[in-house]
Amino acid sequence: MIKIILHGCNGHMGRMVSETAAEDPDVEIAAGVDQNAEKTFGYPVYGSLEELTDLKADVLIDFSTAKAVDEVISFALRTKIPSVVCTTGITLEQQQALEDAAKTAPILRSANMALGVNLVMKLAAQAAKVLAKNGYDIEIVEAHHRRKVDAPSGTAVAIADSINAECGDRYHYVYQRTDRRESRDANEIGISSIRGGTIPGRHDVIYAGDDEVITISHSAYSRKIWARGALTAAKFLAGKPAGYYTMDDVLGDALK
Repeated sequence: MIKIILHGCNGHMGRMVSETAAEDPDVEIAAGVDQNAEKTFGYPVYGSLEELTDLKADVLIDFSTAKAVDEVISFALRTKIPSVVCTTGITLEQQQALEDAAKTAPILRSANMALGVNLVMKLAAQAAKVLAKNGYDIEIVEAHHRRKVDAPSGTAVAIADSINAECGDRYHYVYQRTDRRESRDANEIGISSIRGGTIPGRHDVIYAGDDEVITISHSAYSRKIWARGALTAAKFLAGKPAGYYTMDDVLGDALK
């Protein structure tokens, strides 16, 4: 039984992780942490990670806010408890701090916890390796619910980054074209965002060539896919040595 600390337990994703964990006999939420310290699911809830002094746990899952990630980094350095960081919208400085903290404690970071999305990243990169050199233009369109505050999504950028890495970093990213009066160049990836309603998440990777279009698409119909992915990542990370891990490592472990 893997015991989990859930940071951001009373947010939308925190509640979904709690519901999903209750259906999984291999995990248990030992404690939650949230500024809103309301107790909803039976486990104790604390106002901050600093209040957790004697609690025994195998891994932390973070679904909080970008500004709260600094507290997660401090907690990982202090306790060396493995931490799965699922929060989006973090800064480059925070990303570097996570990588530095991984020298002391196991850290797993992903812009999207869904296993399907991470597989799409791999497929998109492999397709680009063939299509880019044959003159196909690449566009990424992402859509999310009206409450999502960051744009483009971290997943859209991660997909673009995976394509770029596979293609020798030849691309630059264009996020909007309203102030441009010029045709696209061959070395750009356009990334467009849609916000509205209750769309959980959709990402389309479009390869547009002469007389044909190829699209790799992923649609999320429930937040549960990210909750399941986070719990799968937590199971993977528990007991691992210090180091920086990603969902690629989780996928690799699942394929063994």
